[in-house]
Amino acid sequence: MSPSKPPKRKVKRYYEEEGEKKPSQEQKKKKEDKMVVNERTSREPWKKKNHQKKDVMSGAEDPFPGLPPVPEDQLSKYERARKAEEEMHTFRSVKSHLRKEESKVQNALSRAAKHDLLLPEEAGFLEGDEGEDTSTITQQDIADVVDITSASKYFTLSLNQFGPYRMNYSRNGRHLLLAGQRGHVASMDWHTKKLLCEMNVMETVNDVRWLHSHTMFAVAQKKWLYIYDNLGVELHCIKKFNDVLRMEFLPYHFLLATCSSTGFLQYLDVSVGKEIAATCVKAGRLNVMCQNPYNAVIHLGHHNGTVSLWSPTIKEPLVKMLCHNGAIRALSIDKTGMYMASSGTDRKMTIYDLRTYRPLQSCLLPLGAGSLCHSQRGLLAAGVGNVVQVYKDTHLSAPRSPYMCLSVKAPIHGLQFCPYEDVLGAGEANFDGLECNPYETKKQRQEWEVKALLEKIQPELITLDPTQLGEVDNITMEQKRKEQVERMGFDPYEKTRFAPRRKQKGRSSTGNVLKRKKKVAIQEKRAEIKKSIEERETAKSNSDATEVQQGPRSTLDRFKK
Repeated sequence: MSPSKPPKRKVKRYYEEEGEKKPSQEQKKKKEDKMVVNERTSREPWKKKNHQKKDVMSGAEDPFPGLPPVPEDQLSKYERARKAEEEMHTFRSVKSHLRKEESKVQNALSRAAKHDLLLPEEAGFLEGDEGEDTSTITQQDIADVVDITSASKYFTLSLNQFGPYRMNYSRNGRHLLLAGQRGHVASMDWHTKKLLCEMNVMETVNDVRWLHSHTMFAVAQKKWLYIYDNLGVELHCIKKFNDVLRMEFLPYHFLLATCSSTGFLQYLDVSVGKEIAATCVKAGRLNVMCQNPYNAVIHLGHHNGTVSLWSPTIKEPLVKMLCHNGAIRALSIDKTGMYMASSGTDRKMTIYDLRTYRPLQSCLLPLGAGSLCHSQRGLLAAGVGNVVQVYKDTHLSAPRSPYMCLSVKAPIHGLQFCPYEDVLGAGEANFDGLECNPYETKKQRQEWEVKALLEKIQPELITLDPTQLGEVDNITMEQKRKEQVERMGFDPYEKTRFAPRRKQKGRSSTGNVLKRKKKVAIQEKRAEIKKSIEERETAKSNSDATEVQQGPRSTLDRFKK
């Protein structure tokens, strides 16, 4: 008889704890029966079970559950409008629709803030050694230490025959337009140094501006306003715009704003070629002009030291500010539209807050600034004689020492920062390819022109506060209501007196009707009293909070008024 084999010893698995007993067959069967009963009696939908999120990842709990938080500073960078805090008294369907729209806006806001990590470039800056003043660093020193691509963008043009010159960069910063006062006009692709067109109009040129793209530009000549294409071919001669001194182009409205020596402010719609508005400012010769990129309002500087703000649909100035004791020489507004820099013949340069129309900082320059310009990142350049001084954070502290300096051979007639060129913190390092693309192709430019024309903003929407366009105009509503009352002879929105409904079986007797009327009147009066008590309590709590604690009271305090 063969000996019996000893039973095999089972090796413990890695997931089995020590001291854990193996469940028997009966226990397994009971557990399976219990699971079947639970599945049958469960009232949860099967979709909720199938799509339920697991709290366990790869056998371990997630130490950071939920979506990653987004910093507040990044969210505020992309925020366009604040969420309504007050509860709206309207229909339930409207409330749900508005909640959905607000959730979409918040989702888009968080996604845009998260995608900041994908932006490849960082803003540059100029930092000197310990104890070194950055204003002493020359342009040649900077060109020697930057990369080859940035150094190739540093160039000098010697145009000493037809000056002084006015210049203008295109919106994407790729093309440069030059116009000499003695008739010389030239356009070029300054990245490749390729000359697009060059001509002499044989008369005085006061100003020059690119239009919606680099294929068209406007030239303010001695008599009239002319439109040329990028090859120098004359497209239009607009004789209604005569004696033009300064021009500004509003890209989202397709409007060319001009001011003349005769004191007229005129708007030209370049999409249809018609004059939209012409306003007599009644302030003499207009040779200082700039636009607010935030709300497209035109700022004009006058000889009596005032600055006036204008819209094409209103014949009176929106705001009038007294900025200097002498005539205004130059104006500039930053990209956010919050701060305005002005300089006058009193040799002062002042920074104003356009939200309160009050001065923030002011400084005295030796010769006064004849030209001012803000960069995309908030730097302020001032042309003082033959020196360009660049200041940093002018809205935070008074400009004392410049951030950079540049000396030229002749007095400065005009200056401008090139968009999207950031070597020393002047332009935006990352551009939006759907908004302004320096490397756009011909097909992309044509598609952008079509979309921009379809999305053109009407001139009636130019206001000081663009956020008011989405709000309700209460004054207009009251005026419409008065007109409706005069037209109909009665007020349809007026609250009618309570008329009890007639009931059967003797319940509409005179006594019952009076009781019901009195009950409704008492309820209305109770609601009014409750509302007045609440207002009184809130006013009292506010007054108690603002009241200053005084010393010990005396009996004579009763005679105090």
